[in-house]
Amino acid sequence: MKHVLGIVTGTRAEYHLLYPLIKRVMASDKYELKLIVTGSHLSEKHGNTYRDIEADGIPVSVKIPILSDSDEPSDIDNAMARMITGFDGYVSGNRLDMLILLGDRYELMSAAIVAMNHRIPIAHISCGDTTEGAIDECIRHSITKMSSIHFPSCEEYRHRVIQMGEDPEHVFNVGGLGVENIKNVKRMSRSELSDELGFDINGRFAVLTFHPVTLEDSTAEHEFGELLGALDDIPGLRVIFTKANADSGGLIINKMIDDYTALNPDRTMAVYNLGLVRYLSAISMADAVIGNSSSGILETPSFGTPTVNIGDRQKGRLQAGNIVNCKPERRDIRDAIKKCLSDGFREKAKNTVSPYGDGNTSERIIEKIGLFFDDPERFGIKKQFYNIDFQEE
Repeated sequence: MKHVLGIVTGTRAEYHLLYPLIKRVMASDKYELKLIVTGSHLSEKHGNTYRDIEADGIPVSVKIPILSDSDEPSDIDNAMARMITGFDGYVSGNRLDMLILLGDRYELMSAAIVAMNHRIPIAHISCGDTTEGAIDECIRHSITKMSSIHFPSCEEYRHRVIQMGEDPEHVFNVGGLGVENIKNVKRMSRSELSDELGFDINGRFAVLTFHPVTLEDSTAEHEFGELLGALDDIPGLRVIFTKANADSGGLIINKMIDDYTALNPDRTMAVYNLGLVRYLSAISMADAVIGNSSSGILETPSFGTPTVNIGDRQKGRLQAGNIVNCKPERRDIRDAIKKCLSDGFREKAKNTVSPYGDGNTSERIIEKIGLFFDDPERFGIKKQFYNIDFQEE
């Protein structure tokens, strides 16, 4: 009998990272996939990206709509409650032998609570990161403590998970799933991408994604306004905007993107979702990636693409040499973009080595999940706190 693996996805970026693992589970003769789709995938305001999953031929086991028409903190609370209720209804009538969660979003926290109460073991991918500017920080670490097996993307993050009291024999450095996509996805040419987008990228262009900084109080509108002002200071740069996610403040950013692209149709365009192939193609050939998305930290090093990382949302993540950090202020952002566009920095970025592995991540995850089912007593939901020996000064 196959083991049933549930995988939750609530955003386009998370789905793209999970894609090679989903395909590997589907091809396995040991496992059966149950894909749980929720969050912004099911929101018209965020592009109804569940259609991309269906277009990829991935069977969706259940759709759990949770978002409302607003994104205030109370709306996020209610979304989490709807996720708990909806996922509980699903697992109450369907077998899951393991739940696989990637990252740190509130939808995943809700799913983890349900799995914990139903005594379903959790495998946690991309644990041990730090993002000091986002509420994701505490969510990520909370999911780690509820999980039985852990898959950080680098050795530094593995050490951090162990420091949190997790048994080293349950924590495996598997590398980053984003690197695996980069290694295996066939990318488009510049002319092919231009034709598909209906947008000329033959000159200098940037890919820009900016999300709210969720541990700051209502800063999204001001900070994104500063970023748009910086773009005005570099008029020759063409920009592809990908819209913000379903965090509090994201709808404000998306409205500002729509207004800005309407005023600058000759040099800007906006999409909810480029899709995996178009997105990787775009950031591989872009003159700069701009914003505060995790992709700018985790994926661009593999391409050597100069990247502007704005503000504190990704503060604390392990960074490569292709990244320029700046404050969320117009002058700082402008200067960082200009630095990324300079010949000297572009040459430096080309020689960047990614700290996130060699691209065989999904294979390693499947192998280690096999260890779990071979020895469930070792990896079960009952676990002891692992104490690190240290000497106080």
